[in-house]
Amino acid sequence: MPDAVTLRVFRSARTLAWGECDPAGIIYYPTYYRWMDQAAWDLLAACGYGAQRMRDEGFTIPLVNAQCDFIASPLFGDACEVRTHLARHGRSSFTLAHEVVRAGGERDGEVLARGSESRVWCRYAAGPGTPLRSERLPPDLLAALN
Repeated sequence: MPDAVTLRVFRSARTLAWGECDPAGIIYYPTYYRWMDQAAWDLLAACGYGAQRMRDEGFTIPLVNAQCDFIASPLFGDACEVRTHLARHGRSSFTLAHEVVRAGGERDGEVLARGSESRVWCRYAAGPGTPLRSERLPPDLLAALN
């Protein structure tokens, strides 16, 4: 991940729960995707676009692409951190880069996974379940992400 001095990095703490593990007690790979998704929503909330505002203003951020490279496996109970930053943006689309690292202990900072999500800033025509229309990313959101 690029240096935190040049990018605004958002951090989300996680502890690997038993229900997020496979029978061997290591992370079940979809857990990384759930963590990345939650990190995206945590990032929006930190930038002033929490769930209530998103609902009130009819916004959503549908996922159009996701990928993850699995590097190492945390075990049940391990503390982890998802580090997220804006990797790129267009008029309405944006890509978030995520890095999952071990948090604490002698292997603190060990990279466990790297992934990304591409999303589109959209508004519902008339509430959830109605057609979506992409909109320009709000300037205040972009400013908060940089």
